[in-house]
Amino acid sequence: MTTIELDPADDAPPYEQVKRGIIARIAAGSLLPDDRLPAIRALADELGLAANTVARAYKELEAAGLVVTRGRAGTRIAEGIDPADLPTASGLASAVVAFATDTVARAARAGLPLDQLAAAVRDEVARVTDAG
Repeated sequence: MTTIELDPADDAPPYEQVKRGIIARIAAGSLLPDDRLPAIRALADELGLAANTVARAYKELEAAGLVVTRGRAGTRIAEGIDPADLPTASGLASAVVAFATDTVARAARAGLPLDQLAAAVRDEVARVTDAG
């Protein structure tokens, strides 16, 4: 497994960074269903973390249904995951990011002021949220 990048300047705790790194690899397709993750101690050693830190990340990924632990078979990526449903490194669903990217690109091509687009989206979200 390619090393997960830990950022000491990131406010997120190391277990969260490990979790996000694995989710990002699943979303990118570099980790596929039934791929085996490294043993907890092996990944902890590789990243310079305590084994409990990596264990917590794996436990949270399992609780989210992204990995399954099968005793001696190890921790593996779960079947049936749709990468489009996974959050990105920013915590946003990749489908939302893709939609926003397309919308901003279309607005830029049309010559629309992007600051006004952002304000219009915020206003519309507030209107829909308040109405619901």
